[in-house]
Formats: sequence, C-alpha cells, structure tokens
Amino acid sequence: MHNISFAQPWMLLGLVLVPLMAAYYIWRYRKQEAAVQHSDIAVFAGVKKTLRVRLRWLPFALMTLAVGAMVVALARPQSRLSRQEMKVEGIDIVLAMDISGSMLAEDFRPNRLEAAKKVAADFIDGRKSDRMGLVVFSGEAFTQVPLTVDHHVLLKQLGALKSGIIRDGTALGDGLATAINRIKDSEAKSKVIILLTDGVNNQGSVDPQSAAEIAAMYGIRLYTIGVGSLGKAPYPFRDQFGRVHYQNIDVEIDEPLMQQMAASTEDGRYFRATNKKALEEIFSQIDEMEKSKIDVTQYAQTKDEQGRWLWAAFAALLLALLMRWGWMRW
Repeated sequence: MHNISFAQPWMLLGLVLVPLMAAYYIWRYRKQEAAVQHSDIAVFAGVKKTLRVRLRWLPFALMTLAVGAMVVALARPQSRLSRQEMKVEGIDIVLAMDISGSMLAEDFRPNRLEAAKKVAADFIDGRKSDRMGLVVFSGEAFTQVPLTVDHHVLLKQLGALKSGIIRDGTALGDGLATAINRIKDSEAKSKVIILLTDGVNNQGSVDPQSAAEIAAMYGIRLYTIGVGSLGKAPYPFRDQFGRVHYQNIDVEIDEPLMQQMAASTEDGRYFRATNKKALEEIFSQIDEMEKSKIDVTQYAQTKDEQGRWLWAAFAALLLALLMRWGWMRW
C-alpha cells in the first residue's frame, strides 16, 4: 500500500459506516426475540445447530464489506509507478588505516583508533554512491574490504577492527602499496586513497615515498592524515597483575614525509588532527573536495485502481444476496 494514494481521500470518512453497521447488527441480535416461545427447552437439548444457523451472520458481514469497498472506490485509489535514473561520476576511495599499538593512546576519546573508526564510519555513511574499500596496516598490511558499494559490510568490518590482530609496527609504504593495488585498475574518474597514521615508518619492504610516486603514476590522489596531540599522550600499560597504568609517551609523526607523500600526487594534501573534533573537520573537508556529481531523472505514472474495488463491492453484495435470499431460505 506504500505506492497507493487517493484522488478524493475525504471520501474515506464514509468508512465510519462499517463499525456503525457492525454495532447495529450486534444490537439487533441481542434485542431479537425468539419466534417460538416454549416453557421448557429440554426437548431441544440434543439438537445441534445447522450450518445455516452458524453462518447466519455471514450475509450481513458481506454487505458490510461491500459498503467498505464501495467507500474506498469512491475515494478513487491510485497506484503510482515510478522509475529513477541516476548518472554518477564515479569516485573510488580506499581508506588505509593504521592499527598499530600506538593507536591505543588516549589523547583522543576513548582512544585514537576508536575515534578514527567513528569518524571514518560517518564519512562512509555519507557517501552512498561511491565504491569504498578498507586496508589496515601496522608492521604489515592487508586488505580488510576490497572496493564495494555494500557499505553495510564495510561499516561492519570497520567496527570490528582492533589493534594487535597483526604484527606491530608502522609500515607506511606497505599500507599505501596495498591500497594502490586495490584501486589502480579502477575505471572510476576519480581514485582516492586516505592514509591515516599516528607514527613514523619503521617496518615494511616498500619505501613510503616510492609508493606515493607509484600512486601518482596511476592517477591516484593521496590524502595523508597524522593523528596525535602535540608533545606527549597518555598510553595505557598493563602490569603483571593486569592492572592498567598510564604513562605519557612522545607523539612522533613524520610530518615532512607525510606532506611529501601527499604532494607527490595531483591535488594531494596532508592534514594533522590533534583531537577528535579536528579529525571530524578533516574528513568533512575531504568529503567536500570529493563530491560525486549526480544527475537524477524521475518518471512517474499513475494508474486508477477504482475498478477492482468496485468489482470487490459488487461480488460481496451479490454473494450476500444469494446467501440471504437463496441458500439461507431453502
């Protein structure tokens, strides 16, 4: 019924007749006196009700249904068939996210990793028409989700990310190279990699700057994001008894390298996020810079459904009359 509308919806007020008719029938049934009165009904104790007696209410119910269908028909129900054509200038985006142990630092709430996941989820949720993928890295890198339009799966996998699932460290080059491998053969008009990290490259077999130059060769735009407050950040440590202690550790981000990597690609940019709000603003800026162009053409066709309701009313009324003046009287 979600595609049904009414040309004269005010006529539906006539449906109040249906409960009124039902109330009248019940009132009349209760007031009705027996056609034959007898001082003792014991003689009828073994007599079973016939099918006609059991169904004596059915003709009236059919007449009530006929009235209801007639009222709906007078309201002129119409079904609406619509088609929407959408032309999208495709943008493919791969998010390469650092999940190393340092991402558990709590200068972001609740920590860097969870804050980044939340902001990234909002970013993904706002880009319904784009294909997106997810690469994670620390001491090594792998593809968590290849390019897909199924954002439900992507968000589910993003939400399940946690530090420690792969060898610790920060392999910037490997993370970027894995993301490039996932997007380089895309036929999208715009190919983007967003690389988010809080550390300095200290692992992996691929030089980060060389990976950035390869991205430029494939026409991929690179946005790099450094995550971490200035100076020191509280980091949780567990002692031998499982108790959590905090220690301030130095925040080390190789900003010159990150800037150089982004600058190697056309219109690439480096951003620094020192808190969650700044990270949200960065993703908002990227969202504005990478807007899809969508042309929508909508077609609508209305079909009158009055006829089928009239036929339903006629059939119910005819059946009620046949039962009332035919079968019920035999």
